[in-house]
Amino acid sequence: MRDAIALAAPGAEVVLERVITSGDRIQDRRLTEIGGKALFTKEIEEALLEGRVDCAVHSMKDVPAEDVPGLVIAAVPVREDPRDAFLSPHHASLAELPQGARLGTASLRRAAQALHKRPDLQIIPLRGNVDTRLAKMEAGEADAILLAASGLNRLGLSHLPRGLLDPRECPPAAAQGALAIQTRAEDADAPWLAPLKHGPTTLAVAAERGVLEVLEGSCRTAIGAYAQVNGAHLVLVAEALTPNGDRRFRQEGEIDLSGDDPRVQARDLGRRLGQAIAAEAGGALAL
Repeated sequence: MRDAIALAAPGAEVVLERVITSGDRIQDRRLTEIGGKALFTKEIEEALLEGRVDCAVHSMKDVPAEDVPGLVIAAVPVREDPRDAFLSPHHASLAELPQGARLGTASLRRAAQALHKRPDLQIIPLRGNVDTRLAKMEAGEADAILLAASGLNRLGLSHLPRGLLDPRECPPAAAQGALAIQTRAEDADAPWLAPLKHGPTTLAVAAERGVLEVLEGSCRTAIGAYAQVNGAHLVLVAEALTPNGDRRFRQEGEIDLSGDDPRVQARDLGRRLGQAIAAEAGGALAL
């Protein structure tokens, strides 16, 4: 992304400033136990607010649904593959795992979706970067793991998955595969941001994050959402599951993006589906 920003801002010196977040540092506990997904953005946003950096690049799925005062998501570049990837040394798919197999994942959503299909599975909490999780699987701590295909692709590891999960049948995390370029509010219309904005991705992300706005959207809720944009037509599937996967609440919807602000239309569709799920599920979803 640094190279893309440099191309969009010719003549500017683009320097990477690495910020280690609490989410990166704490690897021995689930995010639900230590504060949720904001732990992946908090220190970076503080650096932005204090003027130590001029923009931040986040994985959009790690950005909480609530806005941070003074900051905005100024651009959403073209999305990578949003699907979840299945990896295993010995088994070709989730369906082919033996009875009682150990599935490694730190994601409540992935665990709930897997248990919905295979309640016999043992869920092994695995955190850490991709290399760490792969090493734990190879060491025998899990029979299979689920990872984001986008992360594997960006690391040049697209050859590793045995298969990719159908995003309509198993919706990924909202905005999975998308990046967010965050700036201070006063810099939101800077000219260098324009080439980095991808319209279809922006609309898909708005719809998926609309679901999150209603359903809390923290790591304490198993939520999946997947939007497809075809020209001016958007289709969205959203679901939420109980933590053990025994109940799944699912909604689908579609709209033509013909209004003055398609992004608001997309977000509103997500909110409507989220509200329908919330009404059906009652208090069943939270941990």
